Amino acid sequence: MTSKQRIQHRLARSRAPSVKNWDRRPRKDQHCGADAVIDCGWGRLLFGQTFTDLEELARRLQEERPGKRDVALYLSDPHVVLAHAPQDLFLDPSHTFRLWLERYQYSVRRPKGFRVRLLNSHEDCVAIDRLYASRHMVPPGPDFIWENRASKVLTYWVAEDEQDGAILGVVTGVDHALAFDDPENGASLWALAVDAQAIHPGIGETLVRQVIEFYQARGRAFLDLSVIHDNRQAIRLYQKLGFQRIPAFALKNKNAYNEPLFMGPQPHTALNPYAMIIVNEARRRGIGVEVLDAEAGYFALILGGRRIVCRESLSELTTAVAMSRCDDKIVTHRLLRRAGLRVPEQAVVTALDQAEAFLSRFGRIVVKPARGEQGAGISVDIRDPQALREAVEAARRVCDRVLLEELVVGEDLRIIVIDFQVVAAAVRRPPQIMGTGRHSIRELIQAQSRRRRAATGGESSIPLDAETARCCAQAGYRLDDVLPDGTPLMVRKAANLHTGGTIHDVTAELHPRLVAAAQAAARALDIPVTGLDFIVPAVDGPDYAIIEANERPGLANHEPQPTAERFIDLLFPQTVLREMSC
Repeated sequence: MTSKQRIQHRLARSRAPSVKNWDRRPRKDQHCGADAVIDCGWGRLLFGQTFTDLEELARRLQEERPGKRDVALYLSDPHVVLAHAPQDLFLDPSHTFRLWLERYQYSVRRPKGFRVRLLNSHEDCVAIDRLYASRHMVPPGPDFIWENRASKVLTYWVAEDEQDGAILGVVTGVDHALAFDDPENGASLWALAVDAQAIHPGIGETLVRQVIEFYQARGRAFLDLSVIHDNRQAIRLYQKLGFQRIPAFALKNKNAYNEPLFMGPQPHTALNPYAMIIVNEARRRGIGVEVLDAEAGYFALILGGRRIVCRESLSELTTAVAMSRCDDKIVTHRLLRRAGLRVPEQAVVTALDQAEAFLSRFGRIVVKPARGEQGAGISVDIRDPQALREAVEAARRVCDRVLLEELVVGEDLRIIVIDFQVVAAAVRRPPQIMGTGRHSIRELIQAQSRRRRAATGGESSIPLDAETARCCAQAGYRLDDVLPDGTPLMVRKAANLHTGGTIHDVTAELHPRLVAAAQAAARALDIPVTGLDFIVPAVDGPDYAIIEANERPGLANHEPQPTAERFIDLLFPQTVLREMSC
């Protein structure tokens, strides 16, 4: 064995995951900051290897501020710390991964359609905060991020869309050497979040590589990260980049945010995201929850002598008459027109020649079933008789009565009205993929669907059906064609979220006339909770057409707007003052 091989062998042994090597307490000959704690905005990091008194570590962890999520990490003896406060602390079910930076393999591939950079404005901080909130992560707060933009300990990177400047992803790096004179010369990666609706592939990987290369240039020895044990997609990414698991453990507080991690599966956790957002808000206010049918989204909310059964956002406060008005698109159209609201021209299919005459009159139309939901059977932008016949057949498979509707060009806008007040508004866009030059359209759709299902609890994906094939063919492609690198392709024309569409909050930009029209429509239908579908040239302009009303809108799609809060206010108004006084 050569001298170089002997040195490498000794290094490998020193890094082996043994109890001896993972005694994290600093030796007397090592200079290390005592009881190192770093505020990251969303909570504090308590570096367990810097604490010589484990009881003190437990006490400091219990000083967590309301609404935050502290983490004590690098614990070689988590069971000992836990013994000091078993009623308040729990062992975090996350794995710790480490990449030795000398082993990192660079990638020659560069990102397409987005760039990674340091944050440089307060607007970036606001966008970062909204992104964290949308991914159900504790946000640090825009002001905290901005105040720490020049920090040497905390470093923030964002992924920015090259076309519109939207923030698509964010990650934070923590420099241990600068934070507490770490004798091991390490760093860690935290709070990686990627917009679930971003169409560009590789955003998360590019952000991770940015952190790796930054700390490698700083001369750090390793980069660590923590990931929940069942996040298989993230773990595959980290292992691909060379990260390996290490025997380091973390403790957290038993707070409301962490409850799913230490309480185990509860009956309400089987509900879909549209029911869960309401259930979580109800439980936060002390309202009892009884799951009646998790698969269908039925549950009961109970407070005192009041018991209200809901199916997601449809409650017993919505009458059967109001529900039937929304369920039948012909009735909806007629009532809104009588109320003086703008609706597109519409006709019921009675014969093929009559349908072709309607198409000839408008040139581009929408075909949809008179009854149905979640975008089933809807075909948008029909332009020729053959496509018309196929669209009518697809709609008839959902409902016997089929509607023809004038195609109104513009943004697809969903407005949520609760208790006859506008609570949220968002633009919905049809699903789009981005070519890589290596993958077929079918493969890109499948990859996009996997990301959408993971982000929405399985509620959103792009169907590989005749309608998707038609929309691709209209753009000159087949499903098995390889889409050129950097080429975007809209694979469906309908912006329904269940069929892969994306949603973008515009509540603050809404024109007053649109607000008034939405509230008038809810009153015309006499429905306390509804999602109204508008087509508008611009959300900040007065022009519109209302195309549908939904009696069971998905409130989870509009976070961070307070849709669940206003829904519970409607059902249990006696809890509003209690919330205000907290």
